Amino acid sequence: MTTKSAWQIATAPSVTKRALKIALIVGTIIALINYGDRILSGEMDTVSWLKSMLTFLVPYCVSTYSSVMAVRDNMQRIKE
Repeated sequence: MTTKSAWQIATAPSVTKRALKIALIVGTIIALINYGDRILSGEMDTVSWLKSMLTFLVPYCVSTYSSVMAVRDNMQRIKE
């Protein structure tokens, strides 16, 4: 069995698809908590929109990192 790099695991279609789903759900919730009132009142400026978009990056990265670690742990168990 060949060992996959963290990058190969992180960019695998199953990992990216899962991370995107999680980022969409969790990112939306966090953005609404942090910016919901300003979105509804129309008080969002460019910086606030950019920050709210970055809110989606955090759950994407956490999900991807978690998947990479889980796949690596699983691969290590299979080797043993």
